[in-house]
Amino acid sequence: MKVIWLGQAGLLFDLDGVRVMVDPYLSNSVERLEPKNYRRQPIDESFFDIKPDILVLTHNHLDHTDPETLKKLFSRHNGICVLASGNAWQTVRKFGGDNNYVRFNRGTVWTEKGIRFEAVHAEHSDDKAVGVIISYDGKSYYITGDTLYSKKVIKDINVPIDVVFLPINGVGNNMNMTDAARFAREIKAKTAVPVHFGMFDSINVGKFNFKNKIIPEIYKEISVGE
Repeated sequence: MKVIWLGQAGLLFDLDGVRVMVDPYLSNSVERLEPKNYRRQPIDESFFDIKPDILVLTHNHLDHTDPETLKKLFSRHNGICVLASGNAWQTVRKFGGDNNYVRFNRGTVWTEKGIRFEAVHAEHSDDKAVGVIISYDGKSYYITGDTLYSKKVIKDINVPIDVVFLPINGVGNNMNMTDAARFAREIKAKTAVPVHFGMFDSINVGKFNFKNKIIPEIYKEISVGE
């Protein structure tokens, strides 16, 4: 298993040759709409050359379901299984392409190419936002999506979590570093990887206080083990 951080909340998994892309944001869309939120991380265009077998969109905010990124991706590839939460599903289907668009709301379980995807609750301003648990080869990888700390979210986690990927920026209805560390401890995650930082801020991620943490570097493989 390999996973690369694409910046913000974007991830690219390679599960024995099956590629799973989550919430890619590879444009300046947010900055054009809100100039104060200028992009601090570079755009690596080479990731548009990679066809994801499965694309997961956790919610319908611009830095997660980005029309510019998705249109460019779909112009180069088709036949993608797109798992999109309710509001994101409404958006992404407008971009066309010969893809399988699956409405991926809380409670949905979908298996594709031997990989299990489960949509779980996220406490966010998009009321259809979800997190996703990816289960493969005896391991479970939990991407919380954008969410606040919430007991309701924690109650949705019914499997042991090997690695959790979670926001730490503390704005826009997201956990801050303190809440994220507490959340990771309460779900008993073996490893925690903070994301959703560095794109529009200069957070000192080193202050994320979780014993077994991995600080990701943009466009580099995250060593979460096999």
